[in-house]
Amino acid sequence: MFSALGRFAYRGRAWVLVVTALFVAFAAVWGTGLFSAVSDGGFEDPGAESTRATEVLEEELGHDAADVVAVYRSIDLPVDNQMFVFSVRQMLDDLPEDRVRSATSYLDEGLSDRERGVLVSEDRHATYVAITLEGDDKAERMANFEAIADDLDAGQLETHLGGPIAVEHELSAEAESDVVRAELISLPILLVLLVVIFGGVVAALMPLAVGGLAILGSLTLLRALTYVTDVSVFAVNVATLLGLGLAIDYGLFLVNRFREELHRTGDVAAALPPTLSTAGRTVAFSGVTVMIAFAGLMFFPQPILRSIGLGGIAVVLFDMVAALVVLPALLAVIGRRVDALRLLPRRGKGAGAVAAGTGAWARLAYSVMRRPVLYLLTVGAVLVAFASALLSNEVGSTDQRYLPEDSGSRIATESLREDFPAGGTGRIGIAVTGPVDEAALEDYAERLGRLDGAVGAGLERASGETAHVTVGYEGEVDDEATGDLVREVRAEPEPEGAEEVLVGGTAAQQIDNISAIVDAVPWALVTVTAVTVVLLFMAFGSVVLPLKAVLMGFLSLGASLGVVIWGFQEGHLAGLLGFDAVGTMDPTYLVLILIVAFGLAMDYELFLLSRVREEYLRTGDNTHSVAVGLQRTGGIITSAALLLVVVLAAMGSSDLLFLKIMGIGLAMAVVVDATLVRALLVPATMRLLGSANWWLPRPLRWLHDRVGVSEGEETPEPRGSEDRELTRTG
Repeated sequence: MFSALGRFAYRGRAWVLVVTALFVAFAAVWGTGLFSAVSDGGFEDPGAESTRATEVLEEELGHDAADVVAVYRSIDLPVDNQMFVFSVRQMLDDLPEDRVRSATSYLDEGLSDRERGVLVSEDRHATYVAITLEGDDKAERMANFEAIADDLDAGQLETHLGGPIAVEHELSAEAESDVVRAELISLPILLVLLVVIFGGVVAALMPLAVGGLAILGSLTLLRALTYVTDVSVFAVNVATLLGLGLAIDYGLFLVNRFREELHRTGDVAAALPPTLSTAGRTVAFSGVTVMIAFAGLMFFPQPILRSIGLGGIAVVLFDMVAALVVLPALLAVIGRRVDALRLLPRRGKGAGAVAAGTGAWARLAYSVMRRPVLYLLTVGAVLVAFASALLSNEVGSTDQRYLPEDSGSRIATESLREDFPAGGTGRIGIAVTGPVDEAALEDYAERLGRLDGAVGAGLERASGETAHVTVGYEGEVDDEATGDLVREVRAEPEPEGAEEVLVGGTAAQQIDNISAIVDAVPWALVTVTAVTVVLLFMAFGSVVLPLKAVLMGFLSLGASLGVVIWGFQEGHLAGLLGFDAVGTMDPTYLVLILIVAFGLAMDYELFLLSRVREEYLRTGDNTHSVAVGLQRTGGIITSAALLLVVVLAAMGSSDLLFLKIMGIGLAMAVVVDATLVRALLVPATMRLLGSANWWLPRPLRWLHDRVGVSEGEETPEPRGSEDRELTRTG
């Protein structure tokens, strides 16, 4: 099958490249319009109690919450100074009525002294205006905010915009610019590294061309998805950068194997079919494995996770097409000129040395396999030690604290808490439906106000059979005391006559999101693991290797997630990476790192074990095959990991904390997997398992012969020469 694809790429190379050129032109015009079509937010569970509470209140009572809080400050002028008053009043008068539903300020008539005092800072040099935007949903209100953001500037007064809509807008805008910056930073570095890896400019440009094509293809596919579902701007960040990294990885493996086959056969037409039947086959399995991992995100109800899942599947699918169809056609045209413009001399001992397993990576493999128990216990202990940090995980939510210190939304939010008497008070919103009289509602609010951690409670508004009750609290949304208060409010008996009581607000939303993630994780992991095991069985014709690969993958991931908790939640990397530790970790990012890193771990496992299997099919010698497989892939996997780490580190250079967590967390996972796991754990475990690595009962062998993808290979009987090989190379 893959050999036929190689022959097709050679014969139809001109047509493939013409179609690709037309697609690039289309994608450059249409696909780049993606950023105007993506959505913000998506962190909430649509079916959660907190979400339904908001929906009931807005449907029955209308939207009246403050979407934007504009904070105005002057170092020299107090709020009652005529120039200060004039600046604020002029701003208010210029707000368009079709976009702003209400704007509450200290200049409003009819306010009591207490109400007016809440809106003025303690030093009387700052005030804030609470703005409610027009719009039936968040998307409309976000559009209205973008239209009036510049109008909220109050001339000579220092202006900072906070509130939920402003924070979401700044998070998405910063993410959008940072992903472009990350790509601009990473591409030149990738070119230099590829030149060093291949020794020449032409060969280095091949994977980079696949990467550039992947970026345009990713944008086009994601924009197409916006017509059938919401695509989060954060999905664009993650998917396009990972798509770039994987595309370059796939290009690296294919170009490297093509050069090997071209050197062996001396003919371009003869080199492409074996390139596709070996490296191409592995790339296909790798891509499907990564797509399976992304599909695991579809088990989560949060739109942002589902969006990243769909985007990831689309992007990896395009990576595979670019690597398996476009790149071979390009190589067919370039042919022997792939080694042109060499800047560095050829390295290595040649194919004979590699086949004999006498290089540095083979020596490392033999060294590990002479002491497999020692390496297994030592490396396993290190990974478990890293993973132990997961025990200290404190869940939290994404808010203004994930923005840089100098961002307007963060400054505004912190100013509300520090400078205004009631600025640090949050609200739990409760929707009460049913024929409940006002006395019962007030009694209910009074009971809620006496709960531990509550800072007042009251009936905000009521109409018909729907009432809005609020409970105040101090501190952060993800403080333990705040979570306890939400749970106590939910446990409080309902007011007499109530048909339904729904507890909402940001703090309740966080609890619901965590619960939804916890409920979905087992289903996602079981499904992804099961499908991955089946896929690896089809690839390797073994029962043991897929199970071993998955177990080691999760051990590696546990260590990587532990480093994330240690570095970001506990703040040990704050000084090095330049961020303020929040003290909690949004579980959304842990899920993303877990799912995506699992796919990447299986990616490298496939590349290594495919080469091991090739040699085992030829010799039947397990130990020799492991050494040769590691020799053949050790350098290329290390190079691929380095290139991917560059892309991820560029993401980690963002000023946004959540992009920093994702980039550095995934980079750490790649480093751990490409070093400790591939170079040490794999040889140690495969030596201990011996011929059992390739165990396949007769019924499953019959099944593999019919559903596996093996290019007609047969599994030989083991030679049992492992001990002699270790002794000979010792």
